[in-house]
Amino acid sequence: MRIALSSLQWVAFMLVSAIVAPIVIGNAFELSSAEISTLLQRTIFVMSCAALLQVIFGHRLPVAEGPAGLWWGTFIVYAGLVTSGALSSGMALRQLEATMLLCGLFFLIIGLFRLTRWIKQLFTPIVTGTFLILLVAQLGSSFVKGMLGVGYLSMRIEGKVAIPAIFILLLTIMFSRTRITFIRSYSILLSLLIGWFLFYLLGITKPIEKHQTTFAFPEPFAFGVPEFTSGTFVTAIMLTMLLLTNMIASINVIENVVKNEKDVKTKPNYNDASVVAGVNQGLAGLFAGVASVPISATAGFMLTTRTIDKLPFIIGNILIILISFFPAVTSVFANIPSPVGYAVMFITIASLAALGVKEYQSVRLTEQQLFTISMSLMVGIGSLFVPSEAITHLPSFIMLLINNGLILGTLTCIIIEQTFTYLHKTGGVQHVKEK
Repeated sequence: MRIALSSLQWVAFMLVSAIVAPIVIGNAFELSSAEISTLLQRTIFVMSCAALLQVIFGHRLPVAEGPAGLWWGTFIVYAGLVTSGALSSGMALRQLEATMLLCGLFFLIIGLFRLTRWIKQLFTPIVTGTFLILLVAQLGSSFVKGMLGVGYLSMRIEGKVAIPAIFILLLTIMFSRTRITFIRSYSILLSLLIGWFLFYLLGITKPIEKHQTTFAFPEPFAFGVPEFTSGTFVTAIMLTMLLLTNMIASINVIENVVKNEKDVKTKPNYNDASVVAGVNQGLAGLFAGVASVPISATAGFMLTTRTIDKLPFIIGNILIILISFFPAVTSVFANIPSPVGYAVMFITIASLAALGVKEYQSVRLTEQQLFTISMSLMVGIGSLFVPSEAITHLPSFIMLLINNGLILGTLTCIIIEQTFTYLHKTGGVQHVKEK
């Protein structure tokens, strides 16, 4: 019973993590409801295949995969090119397929030639902590607006949506803090079901899309034959480096959680993880889904539910793959009210900030490290407020970098810290006393 409930909770967590991206992207490309549903079908299929391959052959940790924020941004950028008339919708989607396939190739090369070791060394507690703080900062706006119902029924805050969503948030917090072990362990699953039912009773769930077919395997190259261009090649190189940075940081966070919770030594193989990530990015391109990465929010989920074991994780992903074969079932899960999803996941995301602070506390901070942190947070958080229209004239891969405070701030942190390290070694600066 415990394994079954834990598996279902993994299913709930991963589905909630996955459903928003295809809906947002589908709306950006003005896809029909049926097309958005099939995009979700392909995305969750690829996502769970990626998670299974990683836990068995890659980093070997129970880390949920989810649509990468960078890929969200990439799809939205291309949707903007469609709106401006620079590309047709079909051409943009075919180029995105090609970009994901190229990313897969580059990940394979990095993993097979064992090139991840020097990148892993860059992720000190300062960098990891900064990554987590920026992750919460970047997701915070979307979660607050989503929970308040902005964009659900209208672009305004709707009281009939916001009030029950806030109630579900408070219920989730109460469940996660209760002394009753059963409720605490399955707080996310219970809150999601209660929230979904509450929205149904209030009449604010959206109608479920009907499908004529009962069983359907995700369609390969659903957008058409991939279209390779010089732009897709350059964009793929940039995305690969940024996604690799994201992957290493996420695995590092989960590794620390597993180590602390189970008191065992875990040594994920980052080269194997890169090889498997290459396969996974390629699968996303093949099946025209939204490519995934290991998500750091898994750490918050583990801390909230105390679910660390691999077996429920594996079963949960198998269940999602089976779900993806049935369009009618996929449509039901696509019908989960997004404000409920945001409310249930709110505490999970917020807990990542605490993990970031703990990373900082694990070292005795020097003046130079404090300078590194403050500069990185300033750059990362500040870039979140740069208007999209101010950078539309720039090359797409530069737009993606400037428009992603998480990666820009993390890269800033790495560059500043490594510069200080180099200057220390060469005698360019003196060591500063620890605080």
